[in-house]
Amino acid sequence: MDTSTPAFESLEVQIGPLIRRLGLKLATAESCTGGLIANRITDIPGSSDYFIGSIVAYAYEAKVALLDVSWDTLKTYGAVSRETVIEMARGARRSLRADLALSVSGIAGPGGGLPDKPVGTTWFGLSTDRGDWAYLKQFKGDRLQNKSFAADAALTILVEYLRGGIR
Repeated sequence: MDTSTPAFESLEVQIGPLIRRLGLKLATAESCTGGLIANRITDIPGSSDYFIGSIVAYAYEAKVALLDVSWDTLKTYGAVSRETVIEMARGARRSLRADLALSVSGIAGPGGGLPDKPVGTTWFGLSTDRGDWAYLKQFKGDRLQNKSFAADAALTILVEYLRGGIR
């Protein structure tokens, strides 16, 4: 009998069984992570069963053209805001015809920070047929660390939702 401790199961591995059980299709909209979330999801064999795709919209113009984010939202609140990530998630969900969409926009650094939005400030959005949610996190790493932290946080939010922790 094997009495060893079970191996750690990564967030992206946890998503598959959860999302399949619910019969849902997933999309992502990424800015500061540059496709890192989609990369991690697609590292898992069989993820094409539930992952439709991702829109990497880094510039304002891409957010408007590809995700239908309002210019007014971007001018009023900026790309790194609750309002923008909600519009990004809704836009990805609509464009890719997904049941749920996860979005992220943040300031990875080392530059670009502001007094009210320092480097590491990152917003996450989740859009589903049950509603829309936004989450703010603050990371303290360098650029690559902040991107990795953001991908982890986004996948954690998704796992929490799929487990019924967000309603």
